[in-house]
Amino acid sequence: MIEFTHVEGEKKGSIRLFALSTCVWCRKTKKLLDSLNVAYDFVYTDLLDSDKRDEVINEIEKWNPRVSFPTIVINNEKAIIGFKEQKIREALEE
Repeated sequence: MIEFTHVEGEKKGSIRLFALSTCVWCRKTKKLLDSLNVAYDFVYTDLLDSDKRDEVINEIEKWNPRVSFPTIVINNEKAIIGFKEQKIREALEE
């Protein structure tokens, strides 16, 4: 099972962020989510051991076959790939 880190905030559904600890766009995405004060879960894929990393990559591939970062999955219904501020804001206003 993937172990996410939970960030407290306003509940806007299930928001999962797949990120890399060294990725500037991932940091910008986290900052945006924090500034919007939404609850979300994230995992730094690059900091996992190989078995857990494989599990996370398999999950990302379902939403983003290129396995690029950041990947945000909202309510297990849609994914936003990359730092797309407007799309993220719109998705969380619904």
